[in-house]
Parts: sequence; C-alpha cells; structure tokens
Amino acid sequence: MTVETPVETSVTADEDGAGGKMPLLDHLIELRSRLLKSLLAVGLAFGVCLYYARPIFGILVHPLVVAGQGKLIYTQLFEAFFVEIKVALFAATMIAFPVIANQLWKFVAPGLYRKEKRALLPFLFATPVLFAIGACFAYFVTIPIALKFLLGYQGNVGGVTQEALPSVGNYLSFVMQFILAFGIAFLLPILLMLIERAGLVTRAQLISARRYMIVAAFAVAAVFTPPDILSQLLLAIPLVFLYELSIFAIWFTQRKRKTGAEAAPVEPLEEA
Repeated sequence: MTVETPVETSVTADEDGAGGKMPLLDHLIELRSRLLKSLLAVGLAFGVCLYYARPIFGILVHPLVVAGQGKLIYTQLFEAFFVEIKVALFAATMIAFPVIANQLWKFVAPGLYRKEKRALLPFLFATPVLFAIGACFAYFVTIPIALKFLLGYQGNVGGVTQEALPSVGNYLSFVMQFILAFGIAFLLPILLMLIERAGLVTRAQLISARRYMIVAAFAVAAVFTPPDILSQLLLAIPLVFLYELSIFAIWFTQRKRKTGAEAAPVEPLEEA
C-alpha cells in the first residue's frame, strides 16, 4: 500500500496580494510614467492658477489687511511678476497634491502585500487632511497673531516715525514659510505611527524621549519661523501637542490590534 504525499503548493504573488518581480528597466519606465503624469497635473493646475494669480494672492494678503497694513511695495521692476509666478506654482502644487499622492501610491502599491496595503491606506488618506489642517491653522491663527505682533513696532520712536513697508516678495515668502512649516509639522503623528509600525521605535521609547522632543520642537521652530519668539512659540507648542497626540494614537492602535488578534478565530490543528 502506497501513501501519497501531498504536493506542497507555494503561495504565488497574486494570492497574497503582492505584485510579481519586475526588471529594473520596467521599474524605471513605470517611474517615468508616474512622474510625467504628476508633472502634467502640476502644469495644468499652474496654467489655471497663473490666470487667477492675483485673486489667489489677494487671499494670501487678507491677514495683512486685517492686521491693519494696507500697502505692499516692490522695489525691483520684475519682483511683482515673479511673485505671481510663485503664487501660481504654490497654489498649483497644493491643488495637484492628491494626483501626486495617487501616482506615488500606484507606483508603490504593486510591490506591497494585501496586509501592508490595508495598513498604509489610512495614512495615505490622512496625509492631505492633516496637511490642510496645519495650513489652515497657520492661515487663520498663527499668521494673524504674528502679523499683529510684528506690525506693533510701528509708531513714533525717538521723534522718528517708524513705518512698516513690506515688499510683495518678502510677504509671500513669510506666508509660504508659515503655511508649509505648519502643514509639514502636522504630519508628525503619521511619521511617528509609521516608524512605530515598522518596528523602528516603541511607544515606551517615545515616552522616554519626551524631554528631547520638546527641545527639538523649539529647534525646528527656530529654523522654520521668523526670528521673533512669538512665531517660534506658535509652532513649537503645536509640535509638542502633536507629539503627545501621536503617543496616544499609537496606544489606541496597539490596543485595537491586540483586541482584533484576540477576537480572531483560532483554526484547529489538522490531525496527522
């Protein structure tokens, strides 16, 4: 009597949700295709935003008007022209960001397993949301406060009238610096949760590094904001708050994963 041994079947790439291997040239062709589509999206958005560059700049100027400053100057003949180009490029990048993120995901996703895709998708959707929240926080909260503080130095000083006459280029750099700094800073929870899921750090390590994070938050604020202490506090304090929020979010996701693992049914062992 002969006993037939079962033939072991290997799990293919399609069964577990990951794409097969691709030659390097195919990867480069795919990367070029994704980059061209992203650049096309930015180019189309740039053409539209360039036409509406002045109304867009009017939106960016609104906090300055509310702060009581009704004049902007330009000291070089080409400065106002380049400001409109920068405004259009800045707005186009913001508008085309979902397309860029989608193309990046389509390039990376075929090499991921189904479980990895499910783990990364929430972070992918949360990235533009958190960036938009940070940008809105900068526009509606921090920029008006910073402008009111900085414009408060106007007045009579020793018999001399001190008046602020910001140029269009300097003001645009000021606003873009705030919006980008706060938008990127609000992505801190995603970064920390990703490196925790990757096993690079643990929640206990993040808690023990809290004091160093406070110092790092003020260092980052000193680099990415104007040199006045108020602007630095407006970025450093949210960074510390987001760090604490990240620790809580990691605890919450760990608890949810543990609960899900305990609730999963245990398959019985096959009898030999």
